[in-house]
Amino acid sequence: MREPRALSELTEVEDPAWPRLEEELRAAKVPVEVLDADPGRAAATLLTTQVTVRSYLGAFVLHTGGVLVDDGWLRVYGSPVAHNDRRLPGLARVNGYPDEPGAAWSPAAGLVVAHDVLGGTFAIQGGTEEATGLPGRPGEMVYFAPDSLRWEAIGAGYGAWLSWLLAGGTEEFYEGLRWPGWRDEVPGLTGGEGLSLYPPLWSAEAHQDLAATSRAVVPLEELLGFGRDTAVRLDGVDPGFLGTP
Repeated sequence: MREPRALSELTEVEDPAWPRLEEELRAAKVPVEVLDADPGRAAATLLTTQVTVRSYLGAFVLHTGGVLVDDGWLRVYGSPVAHNDRRLPGLARVNGYPDEPGAAWSPAAGLVVAHDVLGGTFAIQGGTEEATGLPGRPGEMVYFAPDSLRWEAIGAGYGAWLSWLLAGGTEEFYEGLRWPGWRDEVPGLTGGEGLSLYPPLWSAEAHQDLAATSRAVVPLEELLGFGRDTAVRLDGVDPGFLGTP
């Protein structure tokens, strides 16, 4: 097994991605709130993730505490201070990183990098489909869709996915999953909360009239657990780890 790279090997690189990413965050076509990073936590997270800051993932983890996209509809995880005002967890906590920075670790299937308020989960495919049970190629973004209760391949890596989101991709991606007035309901949620819909998103009733569903604020962890349990019960397929927000 290869020895983990030191922090300097991950940060002292040519052509770091942060200047480009910072500009994209500044020029985003959707509302974006960037949280401050905790330097110590950022370094520890980068050491365990073992990606360089030449990548968008490495730059994001090192320089941000996470980002709330579209008034908080989508939360992309970084390295926030422990008690941030939005109560957004970090990438390390969501994925259950070991306490010792840089300890040998890898995700069982995919690295969870974002959640939306519906319980949808974005992850980076951690291997082959045969090995992980997730669709797509190694390094490709995948999405656990709460309306189908299945993983879907996005067709892009983390950097292209993040750029697409900031360029307004959420409007197209969530077409049919947003109801009139959703923007009034979402901003007040914390980073650890989501919206539970009844009838649920995967039901015929919700597909026919999403606006008629009732919605309740629940812990995001509860929403993820419900999605996983329901997938097992209805399809007999366990989607696996969806993160621990």
